[in-house]
Amino acid sequence: MYRMTEAVKHLIIINVLFYLATRFVNPGLNNILALHFPLNPEFGFWQFVSSMFMHNQMSIYHILFNMFALWGFGTSMEQEWGTKKFVFFYFSAGIGAGIIYTLVNYLGYSTAYNELIDSGLNNMQVMEFLNSNRYNAGIDYLNQNIKNPSIINSLNNSSSLADAYANYNSSAIGASGAVYGVMVAYGYYYPNAKLSLIFLPIPVAAKYFIPVLILMDLFMGISGYNFGIANFAHLGGALFGFIMAYYWKNNSFNNKRWN
Repeated sequence: MYRMTEAVKHLIIINVLFYLATRFVNPGLNNILALHFPLNPEFGFWQFVSSMFMHNQMSIYHILFNMFALWGFGTSMEQEWGTKKFVFFYFSAGIGAGIIYTLVNYLGYSTAYNELIDSGLNNMQVMEFLNSNRYNAGIDYLNQNIKNPSIINSLNNSSSLADAYANYNSSAIGASGAVYGVMVAYGYYYPNAKLSLIFLPIPVAAKYFIPVLILMDLFMGISGYNFGIANFAHLGGALFGFIMAYYWKNNSFNNKRWN
């Protein structure tokens, strides 16, 4: 049994406190602190950090899995690097996850927005639709305000409305982007360590186990079968984590502990 290291312990405590606060004290905090799309009025720059401490209020499994992984992988990496270096890595991977997630959403939004403009909508109409409190309410607004049948027909035969609305109103919560970064670093430093899942209790070397998880996220992110999971946030955390772990392990910086 691993001894829980200081940074890991405090990160878990903070995550649990935020979870309890949003579930039992002020559920509205989840919306304020989640990572929103930058063009959405709900967006704030602090959300790149605050969203790392938010978890699904309706299911305890989200935070349980993330905290278990943080303990399992983070303890070894904090022992390897020292507390300050580990904390720097953790937040860098988490913020990197948010950046990649946002960039992917922006690309999807930009493509859909341009298609809507090309179809004959103007910017005001698009923004009124996007800022409606429900997707169906936005559709009703367009039906009431667009008199050109060819535009309506074009929109009915396109996925642009749904894509633009989904990206513009997207939000992300969870520590999993940062945790994926830590997990990738663990796999890079300890490639032959044996890992297993609860539903697959067969030990598999980290060098095989972790790439399979990442490929699954990549497939679900590209295919759209994501079940409400921010797969590109996972991939962003993994990417930033690998870059830092690779750099630290392959030069003299690896020998410097930040205690």
